[in-house]
Amino acid sequence: MPSLKGTVSRVVLPFTRGGGSKQIRKKGHRNYVGGSWEEFGQLQFDFMVGQGLEPNHVFVDVACGSLRAGVHFIPYLEPGNYLGIDRQPLLIERGVEMELGPELAEQKRPEFVISSDFEFDKFSKQPDFGIANSLFTHLEPKHIEQCLRNLRAVGGCRFFVSFKEVTKPRRNPLRSADYRGFWYTQKQMAEMGERTGWSAHYVGDWGHRRGLMMMEYRPA
Repeated sequence: MPSLKGTVSRVVLPFTRGGGSKQIRKKGHRNYVGGSWEEFGQLQFDFMVGQGLEPNHVFVDVACGSLRAGVHFIPYLEPGNYLGIDRQPLLIERGVEMELGPELAEQKRPEFVISSDFEFDKFSKQPDFGIANSLFTHLEPKHIEQCLRNLRAVGGCRFFVSFKEVTKPRRNPLRSADYRGFWYTQKQMAEMGERTGWSAHYVGDWGHRRGLMMMEYRPA
């Protein structure tokens, strides 16, 4: 990510599993993360502000991608208070260069960690709030619990997670993948949180047009 040098306060590049750069270039950085760029980015921002996010809070955007939500959060938050983590460096690179802009990135100093292992301990700050939108919809339970466990290990926060809800457990794909869908019950979501040090609070409908529901986790 040489083009990001000097535009962010911190970039950590551990080994990442999987590719994706070819598909990002083919689909475009907006479509790769699901499209509906303006709608879903604004939705996340409005929701989090409604939950009490203020400019002085430190905020972690899990699977931040090409900054669909980040372009709203970064200008709002005080410098250095946006933490973005994703496993695809090209997405972040394009998000900074083509959506946020290097000038605003330099002014606001967002901090990014590139990792497929949810290495929240690589950040220089502990978050107060966080969101993972349309991430757990593509993850098997062991990766969901890895995310929750690692975030709890750095202290935890008010962490909001969107998910595809079902009333009864269903057979999901065997492995996590960007373009596979995973469905969970409220009970399953709560139990994954409880096993990793969280208490779960069902939020439910938060206005997502594609029907994703919201769960909040707080340190137990």
